[in-house]
Amino acid sequence: MSDQPARGWRVTIGEVPAQTVLAMPDHLRKATANYLRALAIEAGGAIDLDRRPPGVPMDDAGLRYALQIEREPILLEYLALPEARMIRIAVIVWYEQ
Repeated sequence: MSDQPARGWRVTIGEVPAQTVLAMPDHLRKATANYLRALAIEAGGAIDLDRRPPGVPMDDAGLRYALQIEREPILLEYLALPEARMIRIAVIVWYEQ
């Protein structure tokens, strides 16, 4: 066994939020997918450093967060699951501007 910390975080998405992403125009779908991948890196990195991940905390346990994708009409909620090294996208709201 190595003394190196575990590396890499992954992002998963629930069925309903995934359907929302698939219904988006191609450019917005790609931007959202890229954002979600970057969110896993940023949030996971923050957690690894004992810092708060991006977004507004939505519970006292520090597991659920909400945020808006900058310059895009998208709100999302996610769960940070440190033991699984996973960011789980629970809700995506795509709204008209």
